[in-house]
Amino acid sequence: MYLTRQFRLLPSCRLVRHIASGRSTHYTTAATPAEEHIEIPNRIERSPTDLLQALASTVGRDPTAPHYKYHDDPYLIPMSNVAKRTYSLSKEAGRKAASWIKEEHRELFLHQEAQPAIEKFAPRMVYTEESEVDANSLQQIIAQGELADAVLVYNLLEQKGIEVSNELKQSLLELVCFYNNQEPLPEEFIEERWFSEHNRRRERHGKTWKDGDLAEKLYAAIEPKTPQSYAALIRGMAKYLQCERAFALLQEANEKQLQLDTNTYNSIIQIISYLKETADQRWQLCNDLLRQMAEQQLSPNLGTLNAILQCISSFGNFKLARGSALKVLPEFQKLGVVPSLGTYYYLLIIFCRERAPVSHVIVDILHEIAGKHFKIEHPRDTYFFATAMDVCRNHLHDKALAKKVDELLHTGNNYDLIGDSFKESVYYRNYLALLCQTEPIEDFMHTYDLLVPNIYIPEPGIMEEILRALEINGAVEHVPRIWSDMVIFDHTHRESLLLYLLRIMVDNRPNADQPAQQQLPEQCAKVALDMYNKIEESAKRVRKVSFTGQMLGDILTLLVRGDSSFDKASEVFSYIDKQQHRIPGTPAESALLEYVESTIQNKAPSQALATLQYAVENNMETNTLAQRIHEGFTLSEVHLAKLKSLVGDSVLDK
Repeated sequence: MYLTRQFRLLPSCRLVRHIASGRSTHYTTAATPAEEHIEIPNRIERSPTDLLQALASTVGRDPTAPHYKYHDDPYLIPMSNVAKRTYSLSKEAGRKAASWIKEEHRELFLHQEAQPAIEKFAPRMVYTEESEVDANSLQQIIAQGELADAVLVYNLLEQKGIEVSNELKQSLLELVCFYNNQEPLPEEFIEERWFSEHNRRRERHGKTWKDGDLAEKLYAAIEPKTPQSYAALIRGMAKYLQCERAFALLQEANEKQLQLDTNTYNSIIQIISYLKETADQRWQLCNDLLRQMAEQQLSPNLGTLNAILQCISSFGNFKLARGSALKVLPEFQKLGVVPSLGTYYYLLIIFCRERAPVSHVIVDILHEIAGKHFKIEHPRDTYFFATAMDVCRNHLHDKALAKKVDELLHTGNNYDLIGDSFKESVYYRNYLALLCQTEPIEDFMHTYDLLVPNIYIPEPGIMEEILRALEINGAVEHVPRIWSDMVIFDHTHRESLLLYLLRIMVDNRPNADQPAQQQLPEQCAKVALDMYNKIEESAKRVRKVSFTGQMLGDILTLLVRGDSSFDKASEVFSYIDKQQHRIPGTPAESALLEYVESTIQNKAPSQALATLQYAVENNMETNTLAQRIHEGFTLSEVHLAKLKSLVGDSVLDK
């Protein structure tokens, strides 16, 4: 009871500390220490995915696992570029179908289960010619970015004679100019946006601005003209390459002494290459526009810097381009403008041109930005990594720099700036091509296993580079793996790749003394037989591969070297013999000689004589074959008579 009373007298915090300390329950009458001050930290705002990101950071990425957007099923994981595109867009097509059903049968989806209600899940408001609308409706639609509905409602207001304020017209003008009065692809269709850029990778160099369309009508309806109305129309025309009129509007605004903003000048600087022909004229106009900005006390920003570098990158005069870029960078550094990855992209295309002196500017760039985390600040930021890897491979041929670029790409969330599917493919195409030319084959195959096939599918050109690396290093042990990938990636209709692969296996005979290579003859024979079957099957397809004499000779050689493949080798030779008038070319004499040696080992004189007869009919060297058949077999009178009829008695007497 005494102990119980003692514990009750203790404050709860002191009791917890006391028990945690493990001390005895003997107490003294010492003075109570001063009370502790507990400071509660400020609340930290967390996004809905912060917890998931924290958990994801505790584990590394599994290179053998497919992307999360594909089904984690071996039969449903795409293993080619076409399949990846098809699977992704098919999945998104399902979302589109669901969205269409939601809009077509909106009466079934009027209930709101989520609390608070999620606006995106509710059916969209449908506007028709009979809809009751007002200026507030138009303002709300513009705020939501619904271009088609905004145009329809504006026309309804005009027809009904409802007054629309200049401020609302200005908002609609900005929306119409931004999209050129063309309905954009909804943001939720990520996959279509990702793959559609592949088809539009060649930027349009012609005017796409819609002359006399709604944008110009809205501009004419705004009175008096404001700097904002000029700015919206100028930027829209510049974006869609109505260059002459955009520049004329800028001059008109300056004559009226209207204060335009920095981004409007940036849009004109970006299209200088369309306004002037020579590099000197372009640089002069660029300086004139910068002086006008200074007179209007407009502060240049990152967009200004990148617009100037874009203009400089169009200079045909290489020396002027380099000198101008070197003048611009220190000026913007003094202004405190921090470059983005788009800035470094322009520097690379200015300094690392194809027919220009070699430049190591990328070394300084990587030294400056190594280990940094980036986010998209400019449309050209997503061009940096693909261009940097291209410079490492084609301009400098430097493996160490390429690995630094790859390290930067995988720092933080920098992979978000890889760009679309085409840029990602270009990046890894250059990376793998450079590594297979510069790294030891085992190190390269390690990287290959990490990237292929879940991140990158090698194109036929890169597959040829890989085969060349195997040939140079004599790494025939990797051929079965590469052939398996070629089948999966649908490269079996590429005749050049098939011939290259056969040549590697024929020319690089395995070393029987090494235990690791003892199974290679059988494996190569299986590859050759599989190739033979694939080519036969392709005869029924649109993309078919035709047999050639050289190809069949190499297949025959590999089947002969596989100890258990004599029957298949005889089948292949029978095909060669029967189809010799349709097959272009003939097998190599060495292939026929190896097949004859195999017939001797398997005691098949009839096949050996058939081989000799084929050689005679195709005017090939027969003396060696005849002598080997004569020495290797104990021929019957019938076989001996046939041998003499083919080559004569004189050859056998030697």
